[in-house]
Amino acid sequence: MKIMMSAGEVSGDMHAAAVAKEIKKINSEAEIFGMGGIRMQKAGVRIIYDIENLGIIGFVEVIKHLPLFFKLLSFLKQKLKEEKPDVLVCVDYPGFNMKLAHAAKEMGIPVVYYIAPTIWAWNKSRAKNIVRDVKKVASIFPFEAKAYEKAGADVTFVGNPLADTVKPSLNYDEAMKFFNADRSKKRILLMPGSRKKEVSDLLFTMLSACRELSKTFECQFFLPRADTVSEKMLEEIFKKVPEVKVQVTTEKTYDLMNICTIAIASSGTATLETALMGLPTVLLYKLAPITWFFAKRLVQVKYAGLPNLLLKREITPELLQDEVTFQNITKIVTPLLEDEEKRKKIVEDLKNVKTAMGDEGAVKRTAKLILKTAGSIDGKDE
Repeated sequence: MKIMMSAGEVSGDMHAAAVAKEIKKINSEAEIFGMGGIRMQKAGVRIIYDIENLGIIGFVEVIKHLPLFFKLLSFLKQKLKEEKPDVLVCVDYPGFNMKLAHAAKEMGIPVVYYIAPTIWAWNKSRAKNIVRDVKKVASIFPFEAKAYEKAGADVTFVGNPLADTVKPSLNYDEAMKFFNADRSKKRILLMPGSRKKEVSDLLFTMLSACRELSKTFECQFFLPRADTVSEKMLEEIFKKVPEVKVQVTTEKTYDLMNICTIAIASSGTATLETALMGLPTVLLYKLAPITWFFAKRLVQVKYAGLPNLLLKREITPELLQDEVTFQNITKIVTPLLEDEEKRKKIVEDLKNVKTAMGDEGAVKRTAKLILKTAGSIDGKDE
């Protein structure tokens, strides 16, 4: 049994790693290889291409890197021919993975798409390509499953994997000690993203807001560094706002979320993670101007943040594009640091996010779906 996985960024690497571990539990003989990062490698996946340099977003950014993508696609197509996997598992990263899925389909290799393209938000034309090339869509949101079903795809709602994985490993006191956290201070979590472009666009503004907040409150700042972002890059940005001292971390991020007062985060998986951990968050989203121009005209949903989409209301404040300023961040964060009752009300409301995501067990259901598609198991519950 041979399984190829393709994940193009940190969040995909995390989700693919969790599924790979579960596959190994069910079928210890399964050989898993593909494109990914350190988490997949630790889960027993043979990495044939490391994703460290693939943190690219937006129309302009992708255009600049087209030669890299063409070369990589050619390389992975060749690996498909050589290795002849029983199934290809595409994890997120749609602009690239949909091309790889088409190549696999033409070779007669079944494709499972996990963390599928957001046809419910924009680019609905992708649905016909998914129907054409993908054997099974493993859907993580109920509204997403309905959209794919309507498009004619063979879709299974597996649930959201974060319901399985977003949990602290330490109790509150242990986490406070682990991170040398100060109980007398407001603890602010900075999550500028896992892509270098996100970090370069957002971190300076975040730090500028932190400088303003420090004028009113005693604060302690934390930043979990993604594997794809170097310490050197962070240090260069930190130098621009020397008044703000940030503690950079690399582990136990959910425990860190559990002890923080508020988070300032780039839009994406991180905002869903903070919601599940009950951490009030300000969401930031910024693209190159031309990318934003197209996005405004193509996106068909009211909110950028997944917590807001799930609850159909803005529980996580959103600052988009030109709204991303240190003044606006400060304006939103200040009342939540001043008024503990207001902050607790948001914490209570965030519990509804987990309810909306469905039951635990998504990772196991996805692993079994992949093995069933590959012909390894019958897919029945154990």
